[in-house]
Amino acid sequence: MNITFHSILVGLLITMSSALRCSGALDGNNSLGHRAFNCLTIAHSDFYSRHPNYKTRLVLHARDSKRNVIDAAASGLELLKYLKVDAVIGPQKSTQANFLMNLGERAQVPIVSFSATSPSLQPPKFFVQTAQTDDTEVGVISAIVKAFQWNQVVIIYEDSEYGNGIVPYLSNALQDINAHVAYKSLIPVSADEDFILKELYKMMTMQTRVFIAHLSHSLGAKFFLKAKAIGMMSEGYVWIITSGLMDFLPSMNSHVVEAMQGVLGVKPLIPKTSHLESLRLQKTIFDPVNPGYKSADMVSIFDVWAYDTMWALAMAAEQVGSHYPEASYQDTTADLNSSDPFNLPISKTGPKLLKAILTTRFKGLSGMFHLVGGKLYPTSYKILNVVGNGEKEVAVWTQAHGFKRVRHNTSDKFDSTPKEEFNSNIIWPGKSRVLPRGWEVPVRGKRLKVAVAVRPGFEEYLNVMKDSRTGAVHFSGYYIEVFKSVMAALPYAVPYDFFHFEKPDGSCAGSYNDLVNQVFLQKYDAAIGDITITGNRSNYVDFTLPFAEGGVARIVPITYEDDNNMWTFLKPMKKELWLTSIAFFFVTGLAVWILEHRISSAFRGPPSHHLGMIFYFPFSTLVFAHRERIVSNLARLVVVVWMFVVLILNSTYTASLSSRLTVQRLRPAIADVKELIRKGHSVGCYQGSFVCDILRGVGFEDSKIKMYRFPEDYEEALSIGSKSGNISSFFDVVPYSKLFLAKYCDKYTIVGPTYRTEGFAFVFPKGSPLVADVSRAVINLTENGEMLDIQRKWSVGDPTCNGPDSIVTSVSVSLQGFKGLFAITGTITSSCVLIFIVIYVTKNRSSLQQILNSRSTVWSKIKEIGRHFDQRDLSSHPSTMARDPQYKYPKAEVAEIVSSSQSIDLSNSNLMVLSLPMNILSTHSNNIALPNIPTNATSSNSTVLAPILPEESNTAIDVTDRLQQQCCDAQLES
Repeated sequence: MNITFHSILVGLLITMSSALRCSGALDGNNSLGHRAFNCLTIAHSDFYSRHPNYKTRLVLHARDSKRNVIDAAASGLELLKYLKVDAVIGPQKSTQANFLMNLGERAQVPIVSFSATSPSLQPPKFFVQTAQTDDTEVGVISAIVKAFQWNQVVIIYEDSEYGNGIVPYLSNALQDINAHVAYKSLIPVSADEDFILKELYKMMTMQTRVFIAHLSHSLGAKFFLKAKAIGMMSEGYVWIITSGLMDFLPSMNSHVVEAMQGVLGVKPLIPKTSHLESLRLQKTIFDPVNPGYKSADMVSIFDVWAYDTMWALAMAAEQVGSHYPEASYQDTTADLNSSDPFNLPISKTGPKLLKAILTTRFKGLSGMFHLVGGKLYPTSYKILNVVGNGEKEVAVWTQAHGFKRVRHNTSDKFDSTPKEEFNSNIIWPGKSRVLPRGWEVPVRGKRLKVAVAVRPGFEEYLNVMKDSRTGAVHFSGYYIEVFKSVMAALPYAVPYDFFHFEKPDGSCAGSYNDLVNQVFLQKYDAAIGDITITGNRSNYVDFTLPFAEGGVARIVPITYEDDNNMWTFLKPMKKELWLTSIAFFFVTGLAVWILEHRISSAFRGPPSHHLGMIFYFPFSTLVFAHRERIVSNLARLVVVVWMFVVLILNSTYTASLSSRLTVQRLRPAIADVKELIRKGHSVGCYQGSFVCDILRGVGFEDSKIKMYRFPEDYEEALSIGSKSGNISSFFDVVPYSKLFLAKYCDKYTIVGPTYRTEGFAFVFPKGSPLVADVSRAVINLTENGEMLDIQRKWSVGDPTCNGPDSIVTSVSVSLQGFKGLFAITGTITSSCVLIFIVIYVTKNRSSLQQILNSRSTVWSKIKEIGRHFDQRDLSSHPSTMARDPQYKYPKAEVAEIVSSSQSIDLSNSNLMVLSLPMNILSTHSNNIALPNIPTNATSSNSTVLAPILPEESNTAIDVTDRLQQQCCDAQLES
């Protein structure tokens, strides 16, 4: 039965010509072109043999794209304009694809490329990459660098669309793992051997020994042959190549493979299946030794991608052909006669075919075929080692799990691969199994030049002695021994020599910043000494971890407080505490007077007596000399709290004053840096030190900053003082400040806070691989105690000083510590006064309301209220008034003493009668609170008559009881 097929035209842009390079390596474009065409035709045949019932067939039209953009464009125009293909597979190069995809956009024909892997391509809608782009492999490359802890690499790439595209992505990936790109070597595609040798020699002089090469296979073959020739494929070197070069290793000349021994390469992981083996058996490659084609030994990743591309396009075509069998192109015959070569017909099938391709998913030879954003979804990568005549798989890398090794019994399961096992499977250049450390001392015929910054006057830290007879320079001191110990602790030997940082005449060659700049300019390979880590310096050089403490201290002359001053008694407390205390003394006295004035005779009297009592009473509590009886409970609460405050103040004052009078105390001339600036004092710092920059930063003028080089000079300037044109303070780093005080501890001291800075560290050029190892060695020496032993040996650990620096400076007591106490007493006092006022107003509401409602002036009302408040309150505490020895009865002018034999009229209810012996009355009349008792009465028994006011009738019994008790006491005494 005849079956009618719907045809979809597909153009193949493949480099079909064959030619060999003089290097002996197979030309990449030609080899790839033949292999691609071979795989595409095999895939076309396999697909339709397995799907005989499909009603759509791809009709292939191959064209030679040759090796340049123009030829590829001409072939593409022919396919699109005259053959009117519905899709184009190709081109092979990224540079060709960059032009052809614009033609596809204009004709609305999908341009599908399985070999243009540059991530720099910005494809329009109709461009599809069925290959993994180069940026997907930067993850595995950076993972290799991180796994072996290499912190510096060189990137080598060719000057083409293919080479340039990966560099930004690779640089960012290395930066994410803190690996420094020391150099980027750009190799032109047409570079000759001289240029390659020049670049190799340049890289040979660098410290790094880790090289990442992203080259096409033709250029890569020449490059590695020359690297082998000059010895850069020997032990200690690391070479990592990308998949574009690694994939073509089986096609390369045996001499090239021999030169690449020990190279690591990465390739996308291809699952091993029976279909893949079938493709290998059917595929042929060009044999450069015996011209002709032979069976291939293995299948490359580009072969697999070409195979899967044909299958994906065939599936998409079947989907489109079965639903849209109409004409595939619009009728544009008239337009084709236009002189414009880029006036292309518009495809109707192209957009539908593009949509079908983008949604096609199937399990192909490369794994799951799945397009995301017009690009093939990335898969796992395998790490290969060039060994012998081919490659050996050492590990597999996945984005989710990192490095794995494939189980040989199951291809889908992986086990974690430790770094040690990973390394044990690799043979490095030079047939070495020792993991390269990734860097070497530069091959410049000399040892490391280490600059030494010497500060005079502190030989314990660093001392330089020159032999006058031989001219040899000897370095010693704490810094030198620490550096030697650190370098000896490294797991490898690094030769070095010390160089004194000085001018030919022996003078200092510059500041510490100048020394750092010399390292930045690579005049020196390292620098040691008292070099502090600062943010500005770290922009130009790298520092190790600090090996000595940091910080900036202020040194001032010692002065003592004058304890013979007439105002010494005021110094224990600060002025604000004195003023607050006096204010509370007055407030407390006033509060007690208000609470007691109306009920206690001790707080009554003329105005002068009132004012004196207000000031006298609270001050008398200082020595607990107050004798006034407190009647009101509110006043008692105020006095109790105030006594507690007085106790605390008194104890604090006594302790502080005793300390001042018995202990000699230090007194810095000026304790605050801001005060130094405000008063215009001059300060000093070491010449060339970063401390001078700190002083400028806090506000000192340049004219007020004096620099000194020798400790004797700034010691003399400190002793003279700022008033004589010298300095009042000297700022220096903590280690030198301690040594200075150890020599002059009876004359100077450190005052104020220590300004925090980083410590002293060794300096290396930016990106030096020594930094990490030296820092680890510093940590190890610190942990095992060797650093402490070196400090003790040179007496720099903790210099001793038995001078007055152990005596603290005096401090006056401030208000801050008593705010809570004053707040408590103030709250209680004010609350008690407020309660009293509320009670007073409530009880005397009618009287006060009468005064306020009167028509008198405001001032008269105020005076009237004052007179009312001044009256004695006879109802608040009547019993206490009766017991008051100064109490006078309001109308007690009538009192009689009569004989008991006389008759007394008791009908008078205003008389209080008490029968007492007359001798007691006459003898103890001063002890009995009765007015006008005659002392000359002779009767043996008498009756005391006292008038009782109506409002006092309730207290008669109390008075009687008191009189009887006093009389009884008097009788017993008599």
